Amino acid sequence: MESLKKSHLFRCCVFLFCVHLRLVVTGDCPADGRTWVPFQDKCYYFVHGEEDKIKSYTFERAKSLCQHPLELLTIQSAEENDFVVKYSPAVWKGQVNVWLGMYYDTDSKWFGEDPVRFTNWEGGSYASELMPLETCVALHSSTGKWENVSCVDQVENGVICETSQKPSVLLSALVILSVVAIIGVSAVIWFLHQKHSLGTSILTAFEYHPPFRVLDTDRSCLVEAEETDAMA
Repeated sequence: MESLKKSHLFRCCVFLFCVHLRLVVTGDCPADGRTWVPFQDKCYYFVHGEEDKIKSYTFERAKSLCQHPLELLTIQSAEENDFVVKYSPAVWKGQVNVWLGMYYDTDSKWFGEDPVRFTNWEGGSYASELMPLETCVALHSSTGKWENVSCVDQVENGVICETSQKPSVLLSALVILSVVAIIGVSAVIWFLHQKHSLGTSILTAFEYHPPFRVLDTDRSCLVEAEETDAMA
């Protein structure tokens, strides 16, 4: 029973550590002087007027502002779409149409830097066989809805660059130290458990056992037998 309790305690410690590791291990956004906003496992840079006063971007211009290792915004979930909508008013005033890093392919599929797994079309906007090849997508910051626009003739007033978060060196070191600490504590618990088990075995081997004693009933039987022999 004691061994089961210790094993259960160890498993609980490992589970809590894994949960803590998932919550703590996050990455760092680029330190390039721009204002990067972290969300989930990515970082986002909302291009604003102080850097580009024109505030009128063609699709090619938008891509040039998000050169490798950066990417033009590609939205992969409803949560990411909501994040862009909620944060946009902190950067821009009024209605902003944001270029998305996706366009219509010759294979009749939407694609960008990443496969398109989520869409949020407005009204009748959607991918179809009749759509021109030079068709791109813009997101309305006020509603979060997507609209088909021309990649060549259209200009929009919003650009968002994104990039993956990089692992933090400090947090990585803390994680390694935490793993070492858990292994050390587990080793101590195992050693104490083994020591306790060994001590119990030794005490059991040297436990005092009283000498054999004849029970009173057996003794009475012997006395009666002796009396019977004497009378004979």
